[in-house]
Amino acid sequence: MKIYVGNLSYEVTEQDLRQEFEAFGGVSSVSLITDQYSGRSKGFAFVEMPSVSEGQAAITGLNGKTLKDRTLTVNTARPRSDTRSDNRGSGGSYGDRRGGESRGNRQRRY
Repeated sequence: MKIYVGNLSYEVTEQDLRQEFEAFGGVSSVSLITDQYSGRSKGFAFVEMPSVSEGQAAITGLNGKTLKDRTLTVNTARPRSDTRSDNRGSGGSYGDRRGGESRGNRQRRY
């Protein structure tokens, strides 16, 4: 079972999370999400537990608990969606490919 853990203090480590979750059962993996440029924590993580019942117990036991002066948000992780946009192919802020003019400033060509 994959579990989302949010509102983490920047000082929380993967080992801290592993210890908190192991009180409820086995932990398959802990992934603390970090910024790719600075390496600093983004304040959330994903924990995988092999048993759904242990995962539910961890969610119930840890949601709302304080860890390093922050109140944790713990719930079942939702599947990742592919709705992120990156402006490629949309024409948006890069203008029209036929002449580089933005959409609102095109001149009519007769």
